[in-house]
Amino acid sequence: MATTRQDATGTTSWQDGVYEALRAGGVDLFAYVPDAGHARAIRRAHADPDVEAVVLTTEEEGVALACGAWAGGRRAALLMQSSGVGNCINMLGLVQSGRFPFLTLVTMRGEWEEFNPWQEPMGRATPAVLEAMGVTVLRATTPDEAVDLARRATAMAFEDGTPVAVLLSQQLIGRKVW
Repeated sequence: MATTRQDATGTTSWQDGVYEALRAGGVDLFAYVPDAGHARAIRRAHADPDVEAVVLTTEEEGVALACGAWAGGRRAALLMQSSGVGNCINMLGLVQSGRFPFLTLVTMRGEWEEFNPWQEPMGRATPAVLEAMGVTVLRATTPDEAVDLARRATAMAFEDGTPVAVLLSQQLIGRKVW
């Protein structure tokens, strides 16, 4: 079982547990579009000498990067926000056609206490869009679920070859304040 770090207040973070579950599953490449919900994992990836963290200009680049990583013998995770899922629809065809394992963690928007109404349509559509493209969807709403599902999703992707997305609910990651 992965261990978690304590932050400056002595609190253990579920985000650390998720990161460590991915690392324990062999993920050594983190592709991401900057997002506050993934900030802790992104910082950890950049600080980890055994990991490569790649900032993307758009989310669909991460799908291609993850497929290429697998072809090169590596395991990648794509970190994105639900609004980026719509950008990936066409590229997810590569995952299906090439039968690539695929793992993404998606911070949800358009849910609990969303301040930006533009986030709501894609937030509602995210699970159906991913499922329509053959991606298994798992949803975490509590810290314990997030760590457990990260562990399970990593095994599903890289041991079973199942394309999988873990949706991290907006209530779990917290209300965005601007």
